[in-house]
Amino acid sequence: MDLFTTYFDAVSAGDLQADGAQESVLPELERVRMALTAPTTRGWFRKAGPGPKGLYLWGGVGRGKSMLMDMFARSSSKTVRRVHFHAFMQEVHAGIARAKSQGIQDTIQPVAQEMAEGISCLAFDEIQITDITDAMLVGRLFEALFAAGVAIVATSNRHPNDLYKDGLNRQLFLPFIALLQERMVVTELASPTDYRQNRMSGQEIYFSPLGVVATTAMDNIWLELAGGPGQSFSLEVKSRQVQIPNLRNGIARISFCELCGQPLGAADYLALTQEVKVLMLDDIPVLSRNNSSEAKRFVTLIDAVYEAQIGFIASAAAAPEQLYLEGIGSFEFERTASRLREMRANDWGQS
Repeated sequence: MDLFTTYFDAVSAGDLQADGAQESVLPELERVRMALTAPTTRGWFRKAGPGPKGLYLWGGVGRGKSMLMDMFARSSSKTVRRVHFHAFMQEVHAGIARAKSQGIQDTIQPVAQEMAEGISCLAFDEIQITDITDAMLVGRLFEALFAAGVAIVATSNRHPNDLYKDGLNRQLFLPFIALLQERMVVTELASPTDYRQNRMSGQEIYFSPLGVVATTAMDNIWLELAGGPGQSFSLEVKSRQVQIPNLRNGIARISFCELCGQPLGAADYLALTQEVKVLMLDDIPVLSRNNSSEAKRFVTLIDAVYEAQIGFIASAAAAPEQLYLEGIGSFEFERTASRLREMRANDWGQS
């Protein structure tokens, strides 16, 4: 089924709100989808020339880029692989490590060959480059994938010219930007509506007590915001790894035990809030002197979330003001409880 039919059927069914900006990018997505269905002989060693010109879709948060990416991937050939960019980069680093362990000098080629095997298109969500090492790796890897006939469709919050902006040795990254603009059509999704914020507005986002009702509510919100299964992601902070079990479309979901029961600190939580748009935290327990270390980390986490103004959704054993009634720091916890109450407001994060 073509993307126009899929999109307008969803609008007719009430699953989507008609949006002229979203409709305006459908022709480019459909162009790529149709090109991928054309008979061709592709592979690492047998290629009928380069693959079709891809698409780089950029725009503000919550405008529907990831939703359209999902629609494109579902409507396309099974040889289209949809992956979050962070998860992709972790695969790249793991593949390079394997190649090095085998004594391979040019580690990019075997990694690109493995990724290109059996696919016609890579669909990336949320491209962002913050590290010069990643910047150089991505440039060489994309060049190899394009040469292998793989089309690339990607979303980003930034125009290609703003990728790795003001980064160290950015001039080394400029050829990659030129390559993107040569091999991909750059299109802005300029919708005035932030659908992600609208979906959260007026909706309960703090569920207590813990139990089936709270868990079901969290699951439903995840499906509403993330739109599908998450991928595990490891965030590196000062040589430490912060494991996020579920990440999709800028939404991270993790349990209190996994995030506050580990020896993490302010730098870890700040890095997390810079990576995600919404944090879903499961199973916050009642806090006391028996778990005061976890309580201290929770306070630090909430401070980071509050300062970053990202969305926060949680399930907890009790209301904010009842979470920490006795133990070291329980008196000071009133500020954290106040922030939790503020973050439950309908207009949180909209300023």
